[in-house]
Amino acid sequence: MNQNLNITHSASFGYKAKLRDFSQLIKVRLNLTVVFSTFIGFLLGMQGHVQWMDLLIVCAGGFLTVGAANGINQIIERDSDKLMRRTENRPLAQNRMGVTEAAIISLVLGAAGVILIAYFLTPLCGILSFLSLITYGFIYTPLKKVTPLAVYIGAFPGAVSPIIGYVASHGHLDILALCLFIIQFAWQFPHFYSIAWLLDDDYKRAGLKMMPLFAQKDKAGALQIVFFTGILLPLSFLTYYLGIGSIWSNIILELCSLYFFYRSVMLLKDLSNTSAKGLMFTSFFYLPLVFVIMLIDKLIR
Repeated sequence: MNQNLNITHSASFGYKAKLRDFSQLIKVRLNLTVVFSTFIGFLLGMQGHVQWMDLLIVCAGGFLTVGAANGINQIIERDSDKLMRRTENRPLAQNRMGVTEAAIISLVLGAAGVILIAYFLTPLCGILSFLSLITYGFIYTPLKKVTPLAVYIGAFPGAVSPIIGYVASHGHLDILALCLFIIQFAWQFPHFYSIAWLLDDDYKRAGLKMMPLFAQKDKAGALQIVFFTGILLPLSFLTYYLGIGSIWSNIILELCSLYFFYRSVMLLKDLSNTSAKGLMFTSFFYLPLVFVIMLIDKLIR
């Protein structure tokens, strides 16, 4: 009897451990933040009533595709992950999961996500999903060891998610879709650079070049971060200038951008990890807050 209980307990523990490894491979929490951008993009692009089935398909397809990209990332970086405290416990780094298993999972998820979006929604959404997957997994990821320009390349697939959601409901690209792309594209630089500032030793240990171009944790690096947060100031009023946002929502967006800019200036002032952490946490809230404000403005107009 006890032996049967032990076998059942071991099987349950093994199942949970495998589920945790799968969750780590596809980075579920990070994945959900990307799906959130797709979700908001869909609602911003809708005309009339919400097409709930289309919304479910684009979010599910996005989750699968991003999960595949994260899996490819960890396959390529498995040796680098072993050298960083932040990533040393990932399943491939610890040999809890083999490369073949991770590759099969990534292939199945990627194919399922792209096909789901392309078949049930529009070919353009499918093409954007496929290009995002390829760019992130096979261009951005290996380039991280070669050049800081990798961050610029990675910002493109990182900014595509709201456009995919927008096109899924709206049917085509327009100026608002471009606005969403530009805002998320520019936001990624202070977001990633603040993280790179805090994890600089880890990244250097793994040979990853994640700091700004021609800079380290110095004035040159901080100035580039200030530049990108500064870009968000005029972008905050862009929707109003184009006639697709109210003055009140854009005033709120501008205040959010001013605070984001202020946090980057504080980093430039003292070059401290404390200021970098403040900037990083601000970046966590900035983008979802901006998108939610834009959505509320759309719904009440």
